[in-house]
Amino acid sequence: MSKLIEKDQWVWVVIQDPGGVEQFLGQQDAKNDETFIPVFLEKEEAQQGLSFLVREKGLKYEVQAILYEDLSQRAGEYGFMLFLLNGAGEVLEKIET
Repeated sequence: MSKLIEKDQWVWVVIQDPGGVEQFLGQQDAKNDETFIPVFLEKEEAQQGLSFLVREKGLKYEVQAILYEDLSQRAGEYGFMLFLLNGAGEVLEKIET
């Protein structure tokens, strides 16, 4: 559960390969051995934060909105945490799913 996000709140994530084999853009924090999906509260923050994320060359990326409750459930099914980030790429909250 998040302290900063309500379960019925819309949040912003980065989608890898929109229109193709779409998936959430996941990240690996090797230092802490954590895999996570970056989450943003505002679309503009997500667009700014995209430059701080590791991406695969040759693929398209798009910022999209999703209900936090749906994202949390999907992330948990695949063993990902959620990291709430700001536009500068700073972690505001780490969320276990």
